[in-house]
Amino acid sequence: MKVFINKQIPEIGIHMLKDAGFEVFIPDHDNLSREEWIGYCQSHDMILSVGTEFKFDKDFFNECPDLKAIALYSVGFDHVDIQEADRRKIPVGNTPDVLSKATSDIAFLLMQSVARRASYNYEKVKSGNWGDFDPLHALGQELYGKTLGIFGLGRIGYEMAKKSKAAFDMEIIYHNRHRNEEAETELDAKYVSFEELISQSDVLSIHANFKPEQTELFNASVFEKMKDNAIFINTARGGFHNQKDLYEALTEHKIWGAGLDVTNPEPIYKDDPILELSNVCVLPHIGSATVEARNGMAKIAAENLIAVSKGEKMPAAANPEIYSEK
Repeated sequence: MKVFINKQIPEIGIHMLKDAGFEVFIPDHDNLSREEWIGYCQSHDMILSVGTEFKFDKDFFNECPDLKAIALYSVGFDHVDIQEADRRKIPVGNTPDVLSKATSDIAFLLMQSVARRASYNYEKVKSGNWGDFDPLHALGQELYGKTLGIFGLGRIGYEMAKKSKAAFDMEIIYHNRHRNEEAETELDAKYVSFEELISQSDVLSIHANFKPEQTELFNASVFEKMKDNAIFINTARGGFHNQKDLYEALTEHKIWGAGLDVTNPEPIYKDDPILELSNVCVLPHIGSATVEARNGMAKIAAENLIAVSKGEKMPAAANPEIYSEK
């Protein structure tokens, strides 16, 4: 089996594939054109895909009809046309669980950083503008006993809720497609409607898998209904929020602050005015950026392809329905 990996990944995944008898190819540069990418995909049996630069849409599958499997180096799979993969019986793997703690750490970090205006104050120190003590300047807010609202209480959302409950005794409310009985039992989480979520949350943190129909779900009309002390956190996908609307909500004091590990667009433009606000913290999509998480992702991605090469089910399939249909 020949596998194409579009970017370097931790060695553990590469060694696993080679030990399993795969012929592994990784280009010597990251900035592939679509033509180069398609060419490599056409000449290999399987793909281990890093990032979301290229889409696995119907055109892709038409151009690469002999593809046997796709292993994503991510949890999210919104850049894959799953229905088209299902139709062609192509298994698509992702990397759940292994980065849940790391990504929730970033959401937790952003919540605290925004609440205490850490980025703004760090820039003051860097610029030598520490200044005299001012009892009223750029005050933050405390999180103790506040209400954390989670949109998408899955693995990552659960870890965020658990941290927030333990550290700040926050009340947990959530909106999900399905009830999370574990969270309700262990964290006293309360299931609420979407309208209740946005109106009751002091901190609203997104942890759902992104779907096209949710594009810019968090927009001006939603921010208008949030508390004026609310902190908006997005570590899921930038497509969930309208960034212009978010900026206006912040500058018009409709909400209090925002912490983003994902932006819309991504990467964010360096002159985006939202970066100038004292109540905003933006990170460059580093949710899974720990040695432990990235090694774990490489291991799961390799395991997914190795299983297919043996005629077995992917252990972490984003489209397990293809197996039940068989």
